[in-house]
Amino acid sequence: MATVVSLRAHRKKKARQDKAATAAANRAAHGRPKAAKVTEAAARTLQERRLDGHRLSPDTGETERPGDPTATD
Repeated sequence: MATVVSLRAHRKKKARQDKAATAAANRAAHGRPKAAKVTEAAARTLQERRLDGHRLSPDTGETERPGDPTATD
């Protein structure tokens, strides 16, 4: 026989977990000095530029591989 589950208790537990996760994200985003935020933003921008610079095919989202039998010529 199946166990009885209190949906109200489960819903409250999930709401508490979601609230705790949101609070943790807010602490990480807003609880740091401006210098740390600027440094992190610069590092993120540099990482995105490097990743975009290594893109194999521009704006198509697909990569062409030499010798790929599925590639159309």
